[in-house]
Amino acid sequence: MTALTYLSAYPASVQDQVRRLIAEGRLEDYLQRRYPARHEIQSDKALYAYTAALKQEHLRNAPALDKVLYDNKLDVVQRALGLHTAVSRVQGGKLKAKKEIRIASLFKDAAPEFLQMIVVHELAHLKEFAHNKAFYQLCEYMLPGYHQYEFDARVYLTWRDLRA
Repeated sequence: MTALTYLSAYPASVQDQVRRLIAEGRLEDYLQRRYPARHEIQSDKALYAYTAALKQEHLRNAPALDKVLYDNKLDVVQRALGLHTAVSRVQGGKLKAKKEIRIASLFKDAAPEFLQMIVVHELAHLKEFAHNKAFYQLCEYMLPGYHQYEFDARVYLTWRDLRA
């Protein structure tokens, strides 16, 4: 039986459907049919502009972003797909906070919906820190169909691991 690391929180019936696609060699076809395009956001500068535009559209009052970039180490070191950080430093008599978002470099070659889902997820952390009901409602507000994209991104990661 195939271990589905990225889908372990889903019901057994859903996992069985994915295992059936794997066994029949149709997982790649499923993903290709649903997500045929690849995005063109390849540089950190383009990623910053993309993220800032989404933030401006949905979270105008959230703290400003100081840095947004692709990170080669995220997938390997931390088993994270995206990361948001707030670094606080004392400069003179003031406390300065910098907000950063890092996206795993593996999303450079992914469908635009997957990149958008990861960026929306990390932006939502600017308002809601915990993965609670309000957090997922905010994600769904910024990206209708968020939960399906998150599931399919997990299927994509499963397929990617099987290829390696």
